[in-house]
Amino acid sequence: MSTRPKPPRRSLTRFVPLLVIAAIVAGGAWWWTKRGAADAEGAWRTTPVERGDIRVVISATGTLSATSTVTVGSQVSGQITDVLVDFNDAVEKGQVLARIDPATFQAQIEQGSAQVNSARASLAQAQATLRNAQLDYDRKAALAGQQLVARSDVDLARAALDQARAQATAAQAQIVQQTAATQTSRINVERTVIRSPVDGTILTRSIEPGQTVAASLQAPELFTIAEDLRKMRIELAVDEADIGKVQVGQSVSFTADAFEDRRFQGKVEQVRLAATTTNNVVTYPVVVSVDNADGTLLPGLTVNAEIEVSNRSDVLKIANAALRYRPADAADIPMAARPDGGNAPRGAGLAEDLAAAAASMRLDARQQAAFDAALARMRERQQAPRPQGPGAGGRGNAGGPPPGMMATGGGDPNVQAQIRQRMLDRFQQTFGAFAATLDDNRRAQWNRALAATVGATRVTVYRLVDGRREAVPVRLGASDGSATEVSGSLAEGDLIVTGERAASQ
Repeated sequence: MSTRPKPPRRSLTRFVPLLVIAAIVAGGAWWWTKRGAADAEGAWRTTPVERGDIRVVISATGTLSATSTVTVGSQVSGQITDVLVDFNDAVEKGQVLARIDPATFQAQIEQGSAQVNSARASLAQAQATLRNAQLDYDRKAALAGQQLVARSDVDLARAALDQARAQATAAQAQIVQQTAATQTSRINVERTVIRSPVDGTILTRSIEPGQTVAASLQAPELFTIAEDLRKMRIELAVDEADIGKVQVGQSVSFTADAFEDRRFQGKVEQVRLAATTTNNVVTYPVVVSVDNADGTLLPGLTVNAEIEVSNRSDVLKIANAALRYRPADAADIPMAARPDGGNAPRGAGLAEDLAAAAASMRLDARQQAAFDAALARMRERQQAPRPQGPGAGGRGNAGGPPPGMMATGGGDPNVQAQIRQRMLDRFQQTFGAFAATLDDNRRAQWNRALAATVGATRVTVYRLVDGRREAVPVRLGASDGSATEVSGSLAEGDLIVTGERAASQ
């Protein structure tokens, strides 16, 4: 029986070159794709969207002083005989600080007492004369009734009686006058003893024993007393550009050159309206209250303070360089898609901000319906075709000013203010029926939220996705000078374009 010969086995080695070639082609394609994406991403300078805190402060300088400082003077003139306190001494209310020689006033008291006694003697004499004049008049009046004396004698007696009565009154007035003068001298004697009007600490002492003080025109300053050094204050000079951000109750941190290793805390107590102009620079005084329970701080120290006007925690922020980037081909860059799948219309973010403000007010069904109707009208107006022409803004700027104008300070501020005012008027008209359903407190809250939303700065930034840029409208918040809070269709880790790299040769 013969067997069929087996066919020859195909060698696998013949396919190895084909597999190697296919692997090389696939690897080359993958490398070329990655290289193209890397080159595209490498063409841009970017910064990531980060999550963190932003603390906004206003820097100012000022001087520490006691909360209440009392200047002690003298109401009388004379020579200082005793000075009983010195610098930094703690004193109590009513404590004797110094004495002035009272000899002059004591002599005036003795002189006044003598004059009072003399006036009393004159009064006694006038009263005796008055009694005699009264008797003489009574006798002559009786005789005149019997026609035993002439009528002229009765008239003379009446005149003498009136004169005696006037002299008695003058003598009484003289007694009162001399008594008052004597009392003034007694008061001046008491004023020769200088007492502390408050509890406090002696800051300055301007007199020495033997010195003569003259109080003829104004009271000379003898001592300066700080009422309570456990509570102090700082008067800061804040620039007019920053004063609008300062509010009572804001926290303040400050340092003093005398204590370089310490940072102290305080609170804004008062924003004064009395502006000061120095070399065409306008500043406003801001009073800061400081707790000095440990007695470390001293009056007169110069401090460098920071007023915390905003402190935002756990917010999205980007470097300010991203806000300054404006591509030449901005009109050709597509707008980023919204989370609902559409493109961002003009005014993107306004509706969301207003909806969030309304949600925080806990509206009832009727109020919510009025708000929803007004919001729908607002969205219809936003989605309406935008007018074209030289005055129309660039694409993707949320219906506001040209990109970057608010962020960089470009444009006419008066025009910006007019645009925002027109927008506010339009929104107030749109939401007028809704506002009418609110009580006074909620209406005021809504008006504040509406003004803050319209007045917010909205700009366009450019996000890098797969090597391509896309425009993203965002709302700006607090800024510390290097980074700015943003809200909108951004997420932590997104790469935002800050500039273009120069092409390599």
